[in-house]
Amino acid sequence: MANIKELNPNASPQAAYGARLRKMREARGWTQDHFASMIGCSGRHVSAIETGRKPATLLFSRKIDAVFGLASTPDSFEREWRKLRRGSMLEGFPEYVGYEGRAAEIRLFQVSLIPGLMQTPEYARALNHSYVQRGSVTHEQAEERISLVLERQSRLATQRPPLVFAIVDESCLLQAVGGPEVMKAQLKRMEELAALPNWFIHVAPFSLGERRAFHLPVNLLTLHGRSVVAYAESEAQGHVERETSLVVPMLTAYHQLQGDSLSQAETVDLIRQLRRGTS
Repeated sequence: MANIKELNPNASPQAAYGARLRKMREARGWTQDHFASMIGCSGRHVSAIETGRKPATLLFSRKIDAVFGLASTPDSFEREWRKLRRGSMLEGFPEYVGYEGRAAEIRLFQVSLIPGLMQTPEYARALNHSYVQRGSVTHEQAEERISLVLERQSRLATQRPPLVFAIVDESCLLQAVGGPEVMKAQLKRMEELAALPNWFIHVAPFSLGERRAFHLPVNLLTLHGRSVVAYAESEAQGHVERETSLVVPMLTAYHQLQGDSLSQAETVDLIRQLRRGTS
């Protein structure tokens, strides 16, 4: 008889997730291999998640919710997975992502780094693996962050995608993340996005100086009811703001910054020059 590892759900949130999965599976009399066949993976993969050797993914959580009849309930594994993931995110960001998925218009301003909605997988991977090397997140948390970036981008590939307005500080284009090849591919990706009918990309040049309206990243979402939600973050925390009297001035400042920035044609020309190494 195979040795069954005793689980300690109090060891970590990830251990609690795995222990709960095993308890529910065994209560139904299913072996790991049988359960795995129901959700399209291997018994070894189920074992690794139950014992905490491997983190669950959003897709995995949704599949087991379907099998257990927990989809869209307060006790769903997807809900538990999202709580797990929040441990590697700034406060307020998971709430912002929920609003972002329902937005009619998305406005972004970013300093130093390309916004997540525009990142190539290679750029996102290089960025997040640098956090692992510094010890600020685990490898598993970095992989979840990368998965979230791709998930957020996939939401834009709908029949009626939101309008996306992105103002990037010139520093975003010059920050060499991942090396020359990664940056070339990232700049090419930005050119491709600028060619889409729902994307409007502008560079805020260094020459703006003190006239740059924001000095920290700012996201503004216009929801389908025309209400506006703002999200801003510092190095230590993020904050979602829904109070109209506070959000409207930020929206006004954003429009002023957009007017002061390079036009989309000038922006694409600059990106193309940087990609070809001719700027």
